[in-house]
Parts: sequence; C-alpha cells; structure tokens
Amino acid sequence: MRLSDENMAKDFKDRKNSAALAELAPEVVGTVPPQAIELEEAVLGALMLESDKITEVQEYLTEESFYKEEHRLIYRVMNELSMAQQPIDLFTVTNQLKSKRELKKVGGANYLAQLTQRVGTAANIEFHSRIITQKHIQRELIRASSEIQRQSYDSTIDVNDLIGFAEGEVLKITEGYVKRSVQSASDILRATIRQIEKAAENDSRYSGVCTGFTELDNVTLGWQPSDLIIIAARPAMGKTAFTLTMARNMAVDYDAGVAFFSLEMSSVQLMTRLVVAETGISGQTIRSGKLSPSEWKTLETNTKVLGMAPLYIDDTPALSIFEFRSKVRRLKANNDIKIVVIDYLQLMTASGQGDKGNREQEVAFISRTLKGIAKELNIPIVALSQLNRATESRGGSRRPQLSDLRESGAIEQDADLVAFIHRPEYYGFTAGPGEEPVEGLAEFILAKHRNGSVADVKLRFIKEQAKFTNWDQINTGAPQPSMDQFEEVASAPFEPSGSALQSATSNEFDISRVSTPANSNEAPF
Repeated sequence: MRLSDENMAKDFKDRKNSAALAELAPEVVGTVPPQAIELEEAVLGALMLESDKITEVQEYLTEESFYKEEHRLIYRVMNELSMAQQPIDLFTVTNQLKSKRELKKVGGANYLAQLTQRVGTAANIEFHSRIITQKHIQRELIRASSEIQRQSYDSTIDVNDLIGFAEGEVLKITEGYVKRSVQSASDILRATIRQIEKAAENDSRYSGVCTGFTELDNVTLGWQPSDLIIIAARPAMGKTAFTLTMARNMAVDYDAGVAFFSLEMSSVQLMTRLVVAETGISGQTIRSGKLSPSEWKTLETNTKVLGMAPLYIDDTPALSIFEFRSKVRRLKANNDIKIVVIDYLQLMTASGQGDKGNREQEVAFISRTLKGIAKELNIPIVALSQLNRATESRGGSRRPQLSDLRESGAIEQDADLVAFIHRPEYYGFTAGPGEEPVEGLAEFILAKHRNGSVADVKLRFIKEQAKFTNWDQINTGAPQPSMDQFEEVASAPFEPSGSALQSATSNEFDISRVSTPANSNEAPF
C-alpha cells in the first residue's frame, strides 16, 4: 500500500512538472521542424502517375529536400530511373527499390501503392514542390542558426571567425536555393534591345565606367557591369599606383562612386599617394610637412576635388570574402557605387567557408564568389593579383602571360578580363625591339578579354608621383585632360600600339621610402 502511495505521489509530481513546463514554454514543448509530409506523399505519388513531371520537380527538389528518410530513398530511386531514361511508375519504383534491398526501408510495396492514391492528378506538382523546398530552407536555417548559437557560447572561437562562419552558412543556403528562373529568348532579346537603346541615348561613346585612359577605354568601352577584371603584375610594376590613378579619374572626372578595398596599405597612405599625384609635390616633402607657402596653397587648392569625390576606402586587413560581400552590398544600397577595386586578391581570406582545403582551392572560391557578387550587384569588380616567379625564370622578354597568375588557375577562368602591367624601364631597358625609347613606358597588356579584343595599351608612368597618364600626354606634370578633351580624343578611331617589350620583377612601391637613387626607376615614395 505504501509503494502504491509513493507511485501515485511520483506520478502526480511528474504531471504537475509537465503541466508547468507546458505553461511556461508552450512553444518548445510540441515544436517540430518545418515539414510538409502530406505534400511529400502527394508529389511522390503524382510522379508515379505522370513520370514526365520529374523534369519540373527536379528544378526545385533534391533528395535532401524531403523530411522523411523513406521519401528521400524513394525520390533517389526516381532520379536514378530518370537518369537511365526509364519510366517512373509503381512497378519500376518497386523493382528498383527491391534490387537495392531498400523496399522494406520505405514501408514495402503497400506504402508505395498508398502514395499513388494520395493524389488524383499531377496538375499542382510544381506548386507542391515549391512548398517542400521552402520547408527545407527553413530547416536549414534552423540548423545553421543552432550551430551559430552553439559556437557563440564557445569563448575560444574568435568573433571575426564566428561572423565569417555565420555569413558563410547563410551564403551557402542562399546560393543553393535562390535561383533565377529560365528566360525565353524573346524576353532576353527585349532586355538586350533596351540596353542598346539606353547606350544610344548616352552622349558618351562608352557603355561602362571610364578609366580616364583614352586608349584603354577605346578597347574596353569602359569597365562593363557584372565583369570581374583581374589586373596582375610582379612587385614594383605599379599595380596600386595604376588603380589609385584610375579610381581618382573615375571619382573626380566622372563622378562615379568608387569603393576601394586596400588590404595592404592604410587609408592614410593611399590618400597621401593621391595628394602627391594631385599636387605634384614630392612625397618626401608631403610626409615631412616642410612645405613652402606656395606649396601649402597648392595643397589646399588641388586637394579640394579629392574631398568632394565619391571615393570610399576600406583598409580592413585580412578581409574575408563574406565580410567584403556585406560591405559592398551596403555601399551599393547607400552610396550607389559604380565600381569596386580590391588591392589585392591574394590577401583576402575565405573565413567561414568550412573545409577550405588548400590555398589554391581557397583562392578559387574567392574568385568565384567575386564574380558572383559582380553579377548580383551588376557592377564591375577590379581585383589586383600577384604573379608567380615564372616570368623571372623564363628569360627573353619575360613578358607575363596567363599561366603566371599566382595560386590558382581559377582566377583566369572566372575573370572576364585579365590584364598585366609591364614596365621595361625598371629593368634597365632603354629601347624596345624597334629601338623606340621606353622611358616612362608602362604597357597595359590585355591578355584575356571575354567580350572584346586583346591589345597592348601604352601608358606613361610618372615615377616621381607614382601615377599613370595617357602615353601621348607629353607634359607629365600636367593634370589629366578635361572630360571634353577626353571625349574629343576618344572619338578618334582606335589603333592598338602592339608593342612587345621585355619585363622582369622587383619589390613593391613602399610609401615609407624617403629617397631613391638618381638612376633608379622605382617610385620615390
């Protein structure tokens, strides 16, 4: 009797605790993952009634989209039959499961027969498939958020790595399930005609973002929306100097919003370079602050345009591709940027990617993601890249080529345009193959151009100011031509320079360098 009383008391206590738990947290007690079991059954049954609907379903559903394991096995078999171009019906699915010894796992032939009775027609199969996909996305978001929450409680994980992981998990879900629908040729043609009409209304002959370098813009018609542009060179060729000059031209001369991500130099160092190039005052004088009254006046007058330019600089070191994506999205939404510049690609990380593999796979992931961001935001992305040492060991002209791109062949594959900067003067060459002088010459070699021609473009490098100008701009200390002058020159027919000069390698420009030997061809800052 006493034992019975104890059991009754324990049972009453358990019921009381359960009632209290249900009252305090009703959303926890009875919560199940998002699912649509009945629709899963309806879709599988409809496929066995009308097997030709499998092509519509495959656009939305994968094996993992189904909540029940039995349904995953059945759908996998249906996909196998579809790949083998076999009919999908109750008989073939049953036999296939039986041959794989999985018929009992799904509930036997009786369960398959019941599925065919769940629905009378496959008319709504596409709509049902979309709902199943939505439930799967919800489950994936719950899984990702749970893992993010678990790692958030781990004090040993760096917060930047945690943010990168969180962004990476959400990005994987987004890329896996947010798809663009197939468009008909007529729809695409109408969009293309509208784009051509818009270009015809443009007073400029260029359809993209102009660089301010006449001959280069004649070849490319400006950097085009959604393009990934890779500009590569060995150290000391002037990659940063070129992109800074280009960013200045775009922001100041064309009022185009430019986002400049510098992973190597600080924002103050970059602005110092721009100030030197804009004023013509030596870098050593600028850094020392020992300016004459006239130089102070020049500094105040000439730098006003930089302060008003829509130029945005981010100098976050070791920037992850996910953090970069978030920042660019915000800049596009808030500041309507027209182009993005990255200095340089190999300094980016793929933090949060998960099992990244080796560095080559990581760089391949970064370049592929950059191309995806360019397409998503419909803006060009210019990324600087290093070259390997193959140019040094090759001998002869030592001109760079596509195989010299460092760390990953995927960069060449993903890029719409690949260009190299080549300065023969740096290595002591005084004349080219045709005995033409090469003093100040910088070749911009277009090695890959997916939507246009390849060419060698001549530019002039002003080593005292570490900036680039048009080759035919004889007075190298003069400012860039005005927009009217630029358009006048640009309207002339394009004639590629076709130069083929020699090149080699050395060290990057160092803004902290205070002096340069008289016979050196490096920038003096």
